Amino acid sequence: MNFKRSTTSMAIALMALSLVSMTSIQQEAFALNQGMSITATTEKTGNMITITGKTVSDYDITFTVVSPSGNNVVGVNQISPDNDGNFATTFTIGSGWKENGFYSINAKQGTSSLYEVEVLVEVTNGVTLRSTSVTEGNLETGIFKPNVNNAARDMGIILDEIIAEEGDTMFGVTGTTDIVSQDITLKVIAPNGNVVKVAQVSPMLDGEFSAEITVGGPLWKQDGDYIVTVRQFDDPKYTASTKVGIKDGVVIPEFGTIAAMILAVAIISVIAVSAKSRLSIIPRY
Repeated sequence: MNFKRSTTSMAIALMALSLVSMTSIQQEAFALNQGMSITATTEKTGNMITITGKTVSDYDITFTVVSPSGNNVVGVNQISPDNDGNFATTFTIGSGWKENGFYSINAKQGTSSLYEVEVLVEVTNGVTLRSTSVTEGNLETGIFKPNVNNAARDMGIILDEIIAEEGDTMFGVTGTTDIVSQDITLKVIAPNGNVVKVAQVSPMLDGEFSAEITVGGPLWKQDGDYIVTVRQFDDPKYTASTKVGIKDGVVIPEFGTIAAMILAVAIISVIAVSAKSRLSIIPRY
């Protein structure tokens, strides 16, 4: 009995290890060293925006201020952090700040934009109407979105993931854009090329957006991969696509390649341990 319990415990441990490994792989892209955080401060009915921050790098920091529509750059500045990594700069709201809404203040550091942080400040009729202090960045936690594959402020639009369980009659779509003032058109195309869903999605102030798509019905009869596309402008940077598997009118989510390999190895290991255990309990004469 003790041997059987030991075998079962080992099998459970191997399976748990595989699940931990899968989770680690999924989170690896986010467990990177962040190097900068910034704070934007404004006064009620003022025309000055003060930026302060801290970084772990000694590279110069380039600031760019973009209008709410994303079409106009209204401010640019470059500064160097001090020996402790602290830095500060100010922007004066001038004649070029004609649009009302949230202006994006983007800070990049390093020749390859190693660190990148963005804050949003609201301006109405050429002034800030409230006292605010907005901080962005994760200098202490070390978790941030790396500037890889257009995943930073100048990325345009990206699709993060499809959220669904096997057998679901709906799936969720999440993503990020760097322009929050323009709605996003979401389109789903069946394997035969027919458009089965069109929707308008409004991004939030931080650029994140999401939508839920219900599957099933006469338009979702084909089995296979349905293409989900989001588009904000004609610029290719503002178009992104992914796919979701549908069979018999329900969702068939897929494992990532590496995660599936780890799960397969874990299952094979459990089978091997179980087989070895059965051989070991055969009496020897």
